[in-house]
Amino acid sequence: MPASVLRTLYSLLFYLFTPLVIIRLLWRGYRTPAYLHRWGERFGLAPILAGKAVIWVHAVSVGEVQASLPLVRALLGRYPNHTLLLTTLTPTGSAQVQRQLGAQVAHCYLPYDLPDAIARFLERVQPRFGVILETELWPNLLHQCQCRKIPIILANARLSERSALGYCRLGMLTRDMLSKLAFIAAQGKADANRFIALGAPPERVQVIGNLKFELKLPSHLPTQGMILRRQWGVQRPLWIAASTHKGEEEQILAAFKQVQKRYPTALLVLVPRHSQRFNRVHHLCQRQGFITQRRSEQQDCAPTTEIFIGDSMGELPLFFAASDVAFLGGSLVPVGGHNPLEPAALKRPVILGPHIFNFIGISHQLLEAGAATQIQTIQDLTQAVLRYLDDPQLRAKAGKAGQQVIAQNQGASSKIIQQIAALLGG
Repeated sequence: MPASVLRTLYSLLFYLFTPLVIIRLLWRGYRTPAYLHRWGERFGLAPILAGKAVIWVHAVSVGEVQASLPLVRALLGRYPNHTLLLTTLTPTGSAQVQRQLGAQVAHCYLPYDLPDAIARFLERVQPRFGVILETELWPNLLHQCQCRKIPIILANARLSERSALGYCRLGMLTRDMLSKLAFIAAQGKADANRFIALGAPPERVQVIGNLKFELKLPSHLPTQGMILRRQWGVQRPLWIAASTHKGEEEQILAAFKQVQKRYPTALLVLVPRHSQRFNRVHHLCQRQGFITQRRSEQQDCAPTTEIFIGDSMGELPLFFAASDVAFLGGSLVPVGGHNPLEPAALKRPVILGPHIFNFIGISHQLLEAGAATQIQTIQDLTQAVLRYLDDPQLRAKAGKAGQQVIAQNQGASSKIIQQIAALLGG
């Protein structure tokens, strides 16, 4: 079946299910009120950016926004006479844009992939070119960009085996979308090969590296971490379980009980991934009998506190800086894990669960370098935490290895800028 017919069928189905999309927005708004706002943007009513030419960068949510920062800053430096528009899909991503870049960029939500919504968005924004991070492939978006001769670069492009199988089922529609990309900057060789196998023109695919390695943490962060650590207790063994999901906290608390047998004064910093779960996790800790304190209480951590819940936004790097060992959530349950580079950049040993498919390349590099440990069970988690808490030299060695991995993998943003400049002729 021709790609144009498949795209038409896809659009009809999208329109048919739009009422369900709105119901889902309302439901998400019930849990996270920010989803109830700015609906116009989700249907193409983007701000009209008059005056300067527009560069458009799309980053889905918090992780992608964070990864995009080196590239965005490089684009701002390379094209100072342009307006840079950064789009996201989530309120948390929007908040991260505001927190990290403020008035340096314009921001709105990317509309749903409905033909009329995409047309309104592009008509109002009129970007000179677009950069889409990772694997956000939308048939109508790419089709209309091509019709308007707007080059689209897929940057930091990754494609897992699971995702490749999903795109393969779309057949000609996937091949059509990939053919409309001006350039694919793949994270690794395996990603590049999968894009080519799905139909991307080989001459437009190049292994560039992972933008996530280009993170630049504030220079004052280690000092702030030391200050917070003094509040928590310098002599207390301290580990953090970060970005945890439903089904993980119970396992982490079970491991913590075992850690306490050797280190009765140990402190666990527990940071759930989603803000709507803060209360639930707090109640879980209390039901299990732990003396629990929350960051939002704005009080110094008492010496008797056993679990400190990080229920604030944007402070996770600070918590990493104040901890001895970092466990990354989303990896004990099949979520796929979260980015382990922030604790590695702060010279903290990293512990990962069995499910790391979202960051498989990064995780394997850290594991091979000795900067991280992968565990399978609660018993493994307990032993890994104890091994690091027992041995300061092992922690220091792992921390140094993590920093070396990051240093060896930087440079992706400058390579992407070179490709953009070549594509645009300067």
